[in-house]
Amino acid sequence: MPEQESSPIAARFAQLAQTCGAQPAVTFRGDAPQLSGTHSCDFARFWRRVERVTAHLQATWGVQPGERVAWLGFNHELQLVTLVACARLGAIFLPLNFRLAVPELQQVLHDAQPGLLVHDQPHADTARALHGVRLQCALQDALISTPSPRGLPRPQVHGDMPLLLVYTSGTTGVPKGAVHTQAALLANARASQWAHGFVTGDKVLSTLPLFHVGGLCIQTLPALLAGVEVVLHPRFDPTAWLDEMHASRPTLSLLVPATMRALFDHPRWVDTSLASLRGVMTGSSTVPVAYLQTLHARGLPVGQVYGTTETGPVSIVLRLPDALLRVGASGWPQPEAEVQLLGEQGAEVALGETGEICIRAPNLMRGYWRGLDDVGAGLQDGWFHSGDLGRRDEDGCITIVGRSKDMVISGGENIYPAEIENQLVVLPGVAECAVLGLPDARWGEVPVAVLVRSADAAGQTLSAEAVLAYLQPRIARFKLPRRVVFVDALPKSALGKVLKPQLQMILINP
Repeated sequence: MPEQESSPIAARFAQLAQTCGAQPAVTFRGDAPQLSGTHSCDFARFWRRVERVTAHLQATWGVQPGERVAWLGFNHELQLVTLVACARLGAIFLPLNFRLAVPELQQVLHDAQPGLLVHDQPHADTARALHGVRLQCALQDALISTPSPRGLPRPQVHGDMPLLLVYTSGTTGVPKGAVHTQAALLANARASQWAHGFVTGDKVLSTLPLFHVGGLCIQTLPALLAGVEVVLHPRFDPTAWLDEMHASRPTLSLLVPATMRALFDHPRWVDTSLASLRGVMTGSSTVPVAYLQTLHARGLPVGQVYGTTETGPVSIVLRLPDALLRVGASGWPQPEAEVQLLGEQGAEVALGETGEICIRAPNLMRGYWRGLDDVGAGLQDGWFHSGDLGRRDEDGCITIVGRSKDMVISGGENIYPAEIENQLVVLPGVAECAVLGLPDARWGEVPVAVLVRSADAAGQTLSAEAVLAYLQPRIARFKLPRRVVFVDALPKSALGKVLKPQLQMILINP
């Protein structure tokens, strides 16, 4: 009689191995964009790999409950296996952003103090450059390449134990680690299943980085917990994404504005059939309406998932059946979430007015890592204050208008950069854009437009005067940028969001 799983996450995967073991779980494209080197795993094999990795973590590296297991590398099927193995042991999985520089990664390791760092071959040099107290390093293949001991006693695990430690961007200060429990990840999976309406035969194409809750927790982990197959790419590549439309005919995928733009610019975008997809989700707080319309024109509804690293992230959702009717909206709170929009005095604003989005839900983080002695650190009476601004319609639908820190207050008028960016993104010659506020002696702040020119003739001839002439009849005069700045590239996060504080510093201190 197999030992009963005390971890609720592991128990679900053990159940899947028993009830639908022959169904495909993960198809991993090891050499995307060529789509060669494919490795397929049904749920029974996935669970056998979890058992082997669990035993190696125990016997080879001595992983104990509460210990952090860090992962540095491109997306890989073993990353998901290791997460479940950590759940069985009561350990904490720490996915690292491989795009960070060594000093930035070192800062995260210093804070989290993992006992084991697992890495892939492309990041071996980076792993060797890192160090920590009692830090052991292992190539990911070592987790599975040799038989592991059997029958090792495992600790008792419960749902309130931390499982996932994900660090927020440290661009403007020290990065903070959001801690999610096993119960919170299951609550987030329930929210995701409601958001997507997973059905038998669904197949999720996952290409965004799994070191971020967007890539891991919007579709990938919830799909597996629902018994839905995941086709996993090491990283996003537009050619590989388009090839997958023919190779496996996925029904769902997740895109962000940067990956949308890469697809639109691809020479095969127009000719590739998207018929297998019943929709895609996007996970950015504000998405250019023009991008949504481009996808809708291909017959592809685009749902939206609003959330943050701290919220799980599935909090507010525009589901696929509503996508074509509420273009640009973020949707409604998921069934287990409460959402308030608070004004400057801390009271909830009236319908149609703008307020800060505050969320209370079972998929919120337990707290920040260094504040775990004070459970709920980073929350206020159980509420997470997002810093994002939104407004609610009479039917409860919420639209995100931007970050409170991004909002420009010029001469007493509130200017939301997304309104200007939505106009600029469709201007011929503009590849990318961002609008932010800079200090001004007379007006307090003024909006400034920062643009990346496209590589075509329209981009090479685009001038600041032409940009302002284009905007003038389309937005209120007080919203017109006082400057137009051209740059070679915009600083971005791992999911393609423009890092406006970093951009602001560049413009203030060129």
